[in-house]
Amino acid sequence: MEIKITQQAAKRMQRGYPLLQKEDLLDRIKENEWLDFIDKQGNLVAKGYLGVQNNGVGWSLTTENRPLNHAFFVDLFFQAKEKRRAYYQDEQTNAFRLVNGAGDHLGGMTVDKYGDFVVVSWYNQTLYNKQEEIISAFKEVFPEIKGIYEKLRFQTDQLQSRLLWGICAPEPLYIKENNLTYAVYLNEGLMTGIFLDQREVRGLFATGLAKNKSVLNMFSYTGAFSVAAAAGGAKSTTSVDLAKRSLKKTQEQFAINQIDIEQQTVHVMETFAYFKYAKKKNLAFDCIILDPPSFARNKKKVFRVAKDYGELIEDSVAILNNQGIIMASSNAANVSSKKFQSMIETALQNKKVAYKLIKKFHLPSDFAVDPAFPTGDYLKVYFYQIEKS
Repeated sequence: MEIKITQQAAKRMQRGYPLLQKEDLLDRIKENEWLDFIDKQGNLVAKGYLGVQNNGVGWSLTTENRPLNHAFFVDLFFQAKEKRRAYYQDEQTNAFRLVNGAGDHLGGMTVDKYGDFVVVSWYNQTLYNKQEEIISAFKEVFPEIKGIYEKLRFQTDQLQSRLLWGICAPEPLYIKENNLTYAVYLNEGLMTGIFLDQREVRGLFATGLAKNKSVLNMFSYTGAFSVAAAAGGAKSTTSVDLAKRSLKKTQEQFAINQIDIEQQTVHVMETFAYFKYAKKKNLAFDCIILDPPSFARNKKKVFRVAKDYGELIEDSVAILNNQGIIMASSNAANVSSKKFQSMIETALQNKKVAYKLIKKFHLPSDFAVDPAFPTGDYLKVYFYQIEKS
């Protein structure tokens, strides 16, 4: 089936940009179609599909004139595996991303490896409809995988998470990262217990960034940053998260790494409420980790990175020791690196403190980013050292 696209969209696709918006289409075609995208003259521009997800209505998968069949997906997965050869040889880490959507020319899907198991995330119905063919190709290229779980990250009446093929993973499943151990649960809803895109940043803590320092980890989830900081010699860690599960999950992570729980504190508390609590108790920290979700809601407040991150920075400065470090992180794809840095530095200027950017991170190389699709590099992590007069 063919669909005509605008000349602007055709030029973008020819340069390798894979994502389509509604306004790029000149024909009306229902979702869930695998298509040849053609220009106004009827020339083939790319092959791909229409499938609505939060950032567009479809993806180009190749500009070559070849069928999108089993052999195509085998080639694609083989190239993805070759890209990550170094990760397979790393004896200190066995959890990383195998396929990163558009970064591996398969927009709408990611695959994460956790030891001998993988989690496949589907972001639209169209790609999911081709699941059998895609998974068959995946198994051919990755025969070492013992079990495949899937997560449906689009609106559907089906189960959001299930074992798709193979044997069940242990619960918890223990993975290695930077020579530390983390407990993950591959079939507990859409989350697994760790965000693999922050591996390099956790590695910085594990190798002593916060040695002999007091660390506050906000939006701590299961405490992975706290574990890395403690393993790297932090004097103490405090983990804060609103979810009740965070207490047990964080304690579990410390226990399996044989880290003394006596020097670690976990609060089940809303972030901004904790800032008020810390000020009231005259608590101060040498290092504050800020890694919020791009959007969060509770009974009292809605948090959006694009609107509210500056408030997080200002509240952190108030309980930061002199020469302390703030790690400011965001995974909001709608906030550019430039805008994010500006938000942080504007907030620091509002607090009238001197600051120095000492380190920054983007996505690690297993989270491959196509140079033609730079918005795929969503992660921004900035470390600032703050001097309070």
